[in-house]
Amino acid sequence: MISRFRQPRIFALHLLLTFLALAQQPSISSSKPAQSPKTELGVLTNGAYRNAFFAFTYKLAYGWVDRTTDMREGDDPGKLLLLSVFEHPPEATGSTINSAVVIAAEKMSSFSGLKTASDYFGPITELATAKGFSALNEPHDFALGTTHLVRGDFSKQRGSLIMYQTSLVTLEKGCAVSFTFIGGGEDEIEELIEKLSFSGNQPQSR
Repeated sequence: MISRFRQPRIFALHLLLTFLALAQQPSISSSKPAQSPKTELGVLTNGAYRNAFFAFTYKLAYGWVDRTTDMREGDDPGKLLLLSVFEHPPEATGSTINSAVVIAAEKMSSFSGLKTASDYFGPITELATAKGFSALNEPHDFALGTTHLVRGDFSKQRGSLIMYQTSLVTLEKGCAVSFTFIGGGEDEIEELIEKLSFSGNQPQSR
């Protein structure tokens, strides 16, 4: 499955893992170029991120830190970072797993052979394993309310702790929309996923 793709890295997951690593270095810079407004980017207000274009809402846990603007790399219309939030400021070092949620959309036209959400897990798995994660299962159907997505779970030993990563993917309006969750336990991952809700039409393909 992985070999069918000849495309740039899955940028949302790459950004998240790279940002978490660089955040431990004192020299990190958070300045990024300004973005032009897009309806697809959604809005974050009153502790909830709402995206009418892709028809979903994500409710942030109290006190979480928004780093969406910091993590955006330029103004590429084919790669949209929609939301990037952390339990603690990523630049602050700590002895626990800094939980995070990253939501992004990439144009399907950027990928050769991408027809279903399951196909997207080829490059996701490739990148995750390159960063030291191990797959806990095969990508599988996952229902969230009446919406069906494809889910994949990964874990990585980090000292005495285990970092868990779960990615949910759906295809909507010509884009692969990914929801990536990082946490220090499987129960925490489930709690983060429960804050995601959908409205409107069913996903195009699984």
